[in-house]
Amino acid sequence: MSIITLIIKREFIAKVRNKSFIVMTFLSPFLFVGIAAFVGYLSSMKADTKRVAIHDESGLFTKEFVSLNKKNGEYKYYDLSLIDVKYLKDSITNESFEGLLYIPKATNANDLEHKIQFISNESPSISFIEKVQDIIAKKLTKSNFEKAKLDTLAIKNAQAKVNINLAKASGEQSVKGLNEIKIAIGGAFGYLIMMFIIIYGNMVMRSVIEEKTNRIVEIIISSVKPFQLMMGKIIGTSLAGLLQFFIWAIIGFTLMFVASTFFGIDASPTAKIPPAMMHSAQQEFAGTAQMYIKELWGLPIATILICFVIYFIGGYFLYSSFYASIGAAVDSETDSQQFLLPIIMPLILAVYIGFFTVINDPHGTIATVFSMIPLTSPIVMLMRIPFGVPWWQLAISITLLFATFFCVVWFAAKIYRVGILMYGKKPTWKELYKWLNY
Repeated sequence: MSIITLIIKREFIAKVRNKSFIVMTFLSPFLFVGIAAFVGYLSSMKADTKRVAIHDESGLFTKEFVSLNKKNGEYKYYDLSLIDVKYLKDSITNESFEGLLYIPKATNANDLEHKIQFISNESPSISFIEKVQDIIAKKLTKSNFEKAKLDTLAIKNAQAKVNINLAKASGEQSVKGLNEIKIAIGGAFGYLIMMFIIIYGNMVMRSVIEEKTNRIVEIIISSVKPFQLMMGKIIGTSLAGLLQFFIWAIIGFTLMFVASTFFGIDASPTAKIPPAMMHSAQQEFAGTAQMYIKELWGLPIATILICFVIYFIGGYFLYSSFYASIGAAVDSETDSQQFLLPIIMPLILAVYIGFFTVINDPHGTIATVFSMIPLTSPIVMLMRIPFGVPWWQLAISITLLFATFFCVVWFAAKIYRVGILMYGKKPTWKELYKWLNY
């Protein structure tokens, strides 16, 4: 058995036998489910009803807000047009009301556009202000139409709603919402790689720091080359991480099956739906589902899965080399903070480019360039692949990724070789550069 294989085995066994690793492996899925259930419970809770006073001197908007009271449970409006404005302001100061919507008198509707005020002690929510502005704008628009003697009903009926059907060049109909599915698939794979790199890259760094602090590395390094030790740690930790993800996937699917079995949707209300309507809805749903399945099978699924494995290995090994060299250069996790920011920044940049650029233009210049750069390609390219990427771009991106990986491993091994036996001194960027020249 080779030396690297022995180190991989040692690192893997040390990680999986760790109590915290075992506890978090089996506890994390339940924590995620619990947090999701708690967030769902909070989102289902009704907000506290807030009292809003309306002083409408124009007399144009009272009915609009009163009718809104029946639909809206978050705000309750009170028409207090006959009460003195000074008293209303004092009531707001005493917190009897959440705020006062003051609408002054005006000779015409246009004069009101910039004179309406909402007076409150605290800043109101954006959604509330937008809702009030929308109500007032619709009423003023309707008033302007009436003054211009325009038929509002005819204008409403004349408004066109365009619904573009998507089709492929082959003549087949395309499903709407397929781009959202592509974004979700690419984003999930890219985000998974980022989280794996950060979590298990830090684990590699902590392992190196721990052995360096305990002086165990001095014994190990006497019979093992620094490069072999570094690669063994990276591979062993990655195998432990893959095992953890595999267990999480099994527990997650099991929890989903249990939830669907014991907490499934009650089918009894469907008895209220007429049989003909029910049959029509079932046929429509079946047709839509069939189209979605057909479109999903039309995606480059094999390419996505193969590239996920390739970019997963390349990206993780690339960044883990950085983490291992940092762990060898410092004596504690506190000292490592100054070196971690340059490593994390490309990952954050890749996520932002993926979600803000690839979504809008997956084949644009920015998305294409950053899918070639090795530090960002594992995330950006995976988000592009569901939209279709030429094979030559994939070949260039993968070649650059692994070429950069081998270069980084070579440089990281030089830092690792010198730093693994350095104690009691905080290294600087200048000293790291000197270590590369040793």
